[in-house]
Amino acid sequence: MPIHQALAKANDYGLDLVEISPTAKPPVCRIMDYGRFKYEQTKKQQEAKKKQTTFQVKEIKVRPKTSEHDLETKMGHIRKFLERKDKVKVTVMFRGREITMAERGKALLGHIVTALEEVAIVEQAPKMEGRIMMMVLAPK
Repeated sequence: MPIHQALAKANDYGLDLVEISPTAKPPVCRIMDYGRFKYEQTKKQQEAKKKQTTFQVKEIKVRPKTSEHDLETKMGHIRKFLERKDKVKVTVMFRGREITMAERGKALLGHIVTALEEVAIVEQAPKMEGRIMMMVLAPK
């Protein structure tokens, strides 16, 4: 129907004329309460946002010479982060001549993975970037 007839009909009902599909031939319009439509849309978006799972990436830094007790403490922190459904980035930092101990850093990361295998999976395998070796753990 022509636009002026549609607008008159919408005014008779006390509603709005809303263009739904402007690219269609002919364009598709609907008579509705536009304010209520926008309100319902925002409610749907809020409901969808509630159902989303959010996570953070926490970082734990160790050194190749980190002692066993300190490592156990850090693994406790990693376990706590994973139980909260956060991802954990484990970083081994090499300073000075420690860079020659790259295999020791890899062994350290391997030890962490085997100790936490019941709660974590390796999302990103250990890789070396300059003086830093890192891997990412995700909760199971």
